Amino acid sequence: MSLDPENTLVMETTKGKVVIKLRPDLAPNHVERLKLLAREGFYDGIVFHRVIDGFMAQVGCPHGTGTGGSKHPDLAQEFNAEPHVRGVCSMARSQNPNSANSQFFIVFEDARFLDKQYTAWGNVVEGMEVVDTIKRGEPVRDPDSIVSMKVMADVA
Repeated sequence: MSLDPENTLVMETTKGKVVIKLRPDLAPNHVERLKLLAREGFYDGIVFHRVIDGFMAQVGCPHGTGTGGSKHPDLAQEFNAEPHVRGVCSMARSQNPNSANSQFFIVFEDARFLDKQYTAWGNVVEGMEVVDTIKRGEPVRDPDSIVSMKVMADVA
């Protein structure tokens, strides 16, 4: 599979490397936000604070608690028909559909009940076995983290 380096994220975690194909065709504003935050180094060192076996791994809160976001304004929803199945990446949000900011999750198993209610923006194309090993918990004790997340085009 050929990947567009400008629309691919390389996420190094404490468990190993994960490569995510971005889908600007599904959620152009969310993809731009993720690339902006990756380029700002926002995700570097952030923990997987909510990891539910058989469901998903959530990351992207600067406080490590699920209560925060980036300095940028929240995004308007870009709900789409992409099914929330294994490997799909989607934005976390509050009850307000227009509250996604920096937190996202990676789906472990079929979670189709989320379809058209959360903004799917990409999918894991390499390293899903790494995601499978992320420490579980709600909250996670001694959590795994993103060591660095970069846009592939920026990786030397």
